Amino acid sequence: MNTTDSHTLAVNGATFAAEVLAASHQQPVLVDFWAAWCGPCKAMNGPLQEIASERAGQLIVAKVDVDSEPELAAELHIRSIPTLVLFRDGRAVDTLVGLRPKADILRHIDAAQSAAAATVSA
Repeated sequence: MNTTDSHTLAVNGATFAAEVLAASHQQPVLVDFWAAWCGPCKAMNGPLQEIASERAGQLIVAKVDVDSEPELAAELHIRSIPTLVLFRDGRAVDTLVGLRPKADILRHIDAAQSAAAATVSA
C-alpha cells in the first residue's frame, strides 16, 4: 500500500485493479484524479484529507496523478480535473467533476451508500 499521507492511498495503473476495483467490494473507494499544477485539485486536498480521516475504515480515499498515469486516466474517461469517482463492487457508481465543497462530496458518498444498501435489501 502506497500512502500519500496518513489517510489517502496513491494509486497507479499497476495497482488500480487491486487497490480500487477489488478493494471496492469491501468498502467504497473514492478516487481523486488530480495533477500537481491544478489549483482546484490543491484546494480539494484539505477536504479530501478530512473525509479520509473521518471515514477511515468505512471509505478508502485514493489519488491518481493524471500526469503520471495518462493511460489510466484515458481508460477511465477522465477529461477534466479534479474529478472524483466513487467505486463500489468493482465499478464506478458516481462521478463529480470540478471543485466541490466537502458537504457536497459527502452528500454524494452517502447517497451512493444508501442506494447500495437499498439494492442489497431489495
